[in-house]
Amino acid sequence: MSLVGFLLLYMAVSIGIGLYAATRVKTTADYALAGRSLPLAMVITATFATWFGSETVLGLPGRFIKEGLAGVVEEPYGSGMALILVGAFFAGKLYKMNLLTIGSFYRHRYGRGIELACSIFIIISYLGWVAAQVSALGLVLNLVTEGAVSVTLGMIIGTCVVLFYTMYGGMWSVAMTDFFQMILIIVGLAVIAVFAGDLAGGAGKVFSYAEQRGLFQALPEPTASGWLFWISSAMTMMIGSIPQQDVFQRVMSAKNGRVAVAGPIIGGVVYILFASVPMFIVVAASMIMPDAAGRMLDNDPQHLLPTLVRDYMPMWLRVLFFGAVLSAVMSTASATILAPSTTFVENVLKNFTHVNEKHEVRTMRLTVLAFTLLVLIYALSVEGTAIYDMVAMAYQFPVVGAFWPLVLGLYWKKATRLGCAISIILGGLSWAILTLTPLGEVLPSVLVGFVVAGIGMVVGSLLPVRQNRADVAEWEAESKRVEYRPAV
Repeated sequence: MSLVGFLLLYMAVSIGIGLYAATRVKTTADYALAGRSLPLAMVITATFATWFGSETVLGLPGRFIKEGLAGVVEEPYGSGMALILVGAFFAGKLYKMNLLTIGSFYRHRYGRGIELACSIFIIISYLGWVAAQVSALGLVLNLVTEGAVSVTLGMIIGTCVVLFYTMYGGMWSVAMTDFFQMILIIVGLAVIAVFAGDLAGGAGKVFSYAEQRGLFQALPEPTASGWLFWISSAMTMMIGSIPQQDVFQRVMSAKNGRVAVAGPIIGGVVYILFASVPMFIVVAASMIMPDAAGRMLDNDPQHLLPTLVRDYMPMWLRVLFFGAVLSAVMSTASATILAPSTTFVENVLKNFTHVNEKHEVRTMRLTVLAFTLLVLIYALSVEGTAIYDMVAMAYQFPVVGAFWPLVLGLYWKKATRLGCAISIILGGLSWAILTLTPLGEVLPSVLVGFVVAGIGMVVGSLLPVRQNRADVAEWEAESKRVEYRPAV
């Protein structure tokens, strides 16, 4: 069987698993949270597989070989730390609230206006992330078919496959396909790493080559500007990934509170450790095919790993590699299509119209379809943009618009809706001004927006106005009246 045949079989198996999982969907909670019944192993695999996407396999290696560890502080280190922080400080508290979406927390804590604003920030952030996965699907199918399928057609085909099982099975399909896909990711990339190391003369030579090129330098240049932009990069994924529906879904899908806490922490640690494998492979690729690697690094570093495997490895390893890449991309794409769609229905649409409870799952499925088509159009319009940059840009919105209302809402009883409104407005404005003007070359927009939003949240909540006093009194009364218990 040809490589294309194997990958078609793989896609068919993924669809089959997803459709089997769809038979478990009976309620909205089944569709959005897999019935809050996932064991620890499935929470870990769902977390890992969602994070291990196109930016990790295709975007990260090219950035690492050009800029070293200092250039990849966003991904994987920032995003991996986000999962650990979620497990350590957020999962336990959120799980007890028994909510369907992260947007529902904002409604419960601050009211519908803040719910709507924060949910929109969260939904917008998914546009770039899902578009990156769509772009990667097109790239992989184009390479596998040696150009017979164009990148554009590959994006359409891959998106349709992911849409098919995600739309029907929801979180159950995502969790079960992630479990299968994580196994393929780990096995496939581990074997490729061993084989690539042998082709390069051994793992020792690969590490020596990386050290000689200064790739293990993790800290920025010792200047104020260097440190500010480095910190801004690190926090973009680390902070922006916390108030996100896909992470929240994995926490809330756990069968109990202990699993909800442990799953993201273990998943984050495994992700940080295993993300080093593509970095090892790309260094080996630079040694195995130096001339071709040099050309690709100048033009399109995302082709480096796929080209190495396609041109230098036997068929069975090609099947493993491209199967692993498709697993990584499809698992992330399915999760990031489902998350904003459920948020839209629960926290945006319901603010403007009544959604019949009997038809809520159908509404979510239609929203998945609509959001996927929107993302596909967006991905086609920005075709050629670096995958790593698309993902990093996406996470800037929650940093300035949704993080402070979440963390202070959980840990500070004096947080108010006025503080949230001021935080969102000032954080968003400062970020936009620096992003859209030359000032952004002097000061990092994300870091400034984050700091301004935090100050706005605190100052706005402490203003001596009647609404703030009423909000604090209402929340204190609510906290005493309601005792949240984990679902069993």
